[in-house]
Amino acid sequence: MASVSIVGASGYAGQETLDRVLAHPALELYALGSDSLAGEAPGTLDPRLGRNGWSRMPRFITNEAALQAGADVTFLCLPHEEAALFDAPPRGVVVDLSGAHRFADPEVYAQWYGFEHPRPGELASWSYGLPELNPPTGRLVANPGCYATAVLLALAPVAAEIEPTGVVVDAKSGMTGAGRSLRASSHAGAVLENVTPYRVGAHQHAPEIAAHLGFPVTFVPHLLPIRRGLLATCVVRSRGADLRELLEQHYAESHVVDVLPDGVVPELARVQQTDGAEIGVFEDGLTGDVILICALDNLGKGAAGQAIQNVNVLYGLDETTGLRLSGVLV
Repeated sequence: MASVSIVGASGYAGQETLDRVLAHPALELYALGSDSLAGEAPGTLDPRLGRNGWSRMPRFITNEAALQAGADVTFLCLPHEEAALFDAPPRGVVVDLSGAHRFADPEVYAQWYGFEHPRPGELASWSYGLPELNPPTGRLVANPGCYATAVLLALAPVAAEIEPTGVVVDAKSGMTGAGRSLRASSHAGAVLENVTPYRVGAHQHAPEIAAHLGFPVTFVPHLLPIRRGLLATCVVRSRGADLRELLEQHYAESHVVDVLPDGVVPELARVQQTDGAEIGVFEDGLTGDVILICALDNLGKGAAGQAIQNVNVLYGLDETTGLRLSGVLV
């Protein structure tokens, strides 16, 4: 069993990671970090954690203490700028679910994240872990962003066969994608019965997509009045190749990413609460453009599920160990 420390366990990504660790047959919870809950019992976060078999879980400690706890695996579930401030522990696998280590170039952080990276010399030590496209290497892993995951899953396997100019991505995510911190734009009065584009032309996942796709795309994110789930619609022009065939070949052995049959559209209801992703392929009858749609859960495959998948890869386990890969429409 590999011991696990979760830094920032009281946030959405931290809670989702905790849930998967508790159900993972090869991982054992060792430390729970939260500056706001340090000293408190786990049931303070969720009463269910104080019941039955979870009653012996460790109490919360500070994030710094959790980072330095000496665990075999450390999940860093903090806001970007906070995660960038921490020194990586001297041993064990570290998976950062924030965007603080996704780029080797520190200038990206000043331009797209709004802060100067405090440890620019260490960025090259982190590998970008998107298992289906870029399996993690080394012990320091930068978990991809949720939007970037959906767009890259749909486009990266066919990137060489599409025209790199004029690619447009319309993406929509539930409100948990913005994190747990309170802000005016996430109040119920601003979100319910509304759909809002945000960070138009300035979202931090745009350079992440471009870096791993090989060319930029026009990317417009929107906030949906739902808790969780993400859907990215990518409009591209094929150079003549059968994009469906290429995607089906790429994901033929995957138990995480499903290329849907012809005519079947991806739906959030099927991926919510799971760590899987669905991809649909369509052709525009008027323009000839190809429309690739990817749906996933922003807290699952877009965050905690992918983090667990990366650890599975590094430990030589089946990629699906501990993942949620089934759901039923209700």
